[in-house]
Amino acid sequence: MKKLQLYNTLTRRKEPFKPIHDNEARVYTCGPTVYSYQHIGNMRAYIFADTLKRVLLFNGYKVKHVINVTDVGHLTSDADEGEDKIERAARKEKKSAKEIAEFYFSVFKQDLRKLNVLEPDVWPKASEHIKEQIELIKKLESKGYTYTTSDGIYFDSSKFKDYGKLARLKPENLKAGKRVALREKKHKTDFALWKFSEKPGVRQQEWDPKNFGADWPTGFPGWHIECSAMSMKYLGESFDIHTGGEDHIAVHHTNEIAQSEAATGKKFVNYWLHVAFLTFKGKKVSKSTGGLYTISELEEMGYSPLAFRYLCLQTHYRKPLAFSFQNLDSAQHALERARRKVIEEKNSPRDGKDKTQTYLESFANAINDDLNTPLALQVLWQVLDDESFASDTKLALIEKFDLALGLNLSSAEEEKVRAPEEVKQLLEKREELRQKKKFEEADKLREEIKARGFAIEDTPSGPKLRRLKK
Repeated sequence: MKKLQLYNTLTRRKEPFKPIHDNEARVYTCGPTVYSYQHIGNMRAYIFADTLKRVLLFNGYKVKHVINVTDVGHLTSDADEGEDKIERAARKEKKSAKEIAEFYFSVFKQDLRKLNVLEPDVWPKASEHIKEQIELIKKLESKGYTYTTSDGIYFDSSKFKDYGKLARLKPENLKAGKRVALREKKHKTDFALWKFSEKPGVRQQEWDPKNFGADWPTGFPGWHIECSAMSMKYLGESFDIHTGGEDHIAVHHTNEIAQSEAATGKKFVNYWLHVAFLTFKGKKVSKSTGGLYTISELEEMGYSPLAFRYLCLQTHYRKPLAFSFQNLDSAQHALERARRKVIEEKNSPRDGKDKTQTYLESFANAINDDLNTPLALQVLWQVLDDESFASDTKLALIEKFDLALGLNLSSAEEEKVRAPEEVKQLLEKREELRQKKKFEEADKLREEIKARGFAIEDTPSGPKLRRLKK
């Protein structure tokens, strides 16, 4: 059985996973900036991180997982310029910054539960770790890695000799070009550790560093410092795995490494894992290209959140995931079929061979090869379709597979298919017509429901909907 191997962005190759602490994996995931609803492009990253965590558990590791919550300091431009996203949302919605952050964080957690994402051990919020961030900046200051401008305290990237190693940035490309507006920055890759408030008292979220032993003007932390401060607080100065989106590589994670290793003199993280973008119509999901659907919006259209999870598992995490409703329909159909297979095994158990070891080895070899979920799903379907496999051992094996996949197959039971409200109303009306023996009119409604993408199965317990595969 193959041991777990992970593709490390730092080395650009697959490596055997060797944790710092025996039988324990410590994992940090870059979390949401809670100023708005998280769309499905964001959610792919958390399904990926959850799959990683589940595979570690599948392999017998104890996992300590931290997902941060950015509720201050993330500016509209990643170049340390623009307005704080939380402050802007608060002004737009006429609420306090705290109300904005708490509301969208609550919705985010609800979405994770719908996607069967396991809760992390810690949800540290940036606004509740100001002391830790200031202490880390003070340490960098004492070691000569910082300088002060009129708008903040910056990290001098030229003083960290390995700056850019994660993104493979070339030193000659780090020098200021003609189009780079440096203002008071010494180098274009320098970044803010602490931003001064333009006018103290205008921002809702600002702190006086003097309360934490630092003689700086009132302000707020830069975006990058929170992840270093909070990850090291909960996981140690060196830990095993850091995950995020591929868009974090060049700036955010590069800066995390620089400030963390400059402060401690130790290797920050051993394995860096990055998930590729979710695309819509061939481009990364965005306001301009579309595809910014939320999990709740997919539910309103009649899709199960776990169908989206299944869709994510069908593509390897390092490859772009093409989102379309046709693909989501196929994923939902496959998930429903898998659930029906499990229900059939429960309701009509049969004797047969115990093929656990053969299938378990195939599944483990797939999932341990850098989380090859598409191949793991193939093995799952081989098990589901194998009629010579004894039901009791088959169901036990499916439950073990589901520890890694998170599709809730082991708890599958007859359930109503999610459908738009108008389809439900048509179904009720059709049933009323059938009760009145107006079968011709009822058949017309059946066709209308079919045109909307659903088939009707008339059962002794009443009509049930099934989504049609497009």
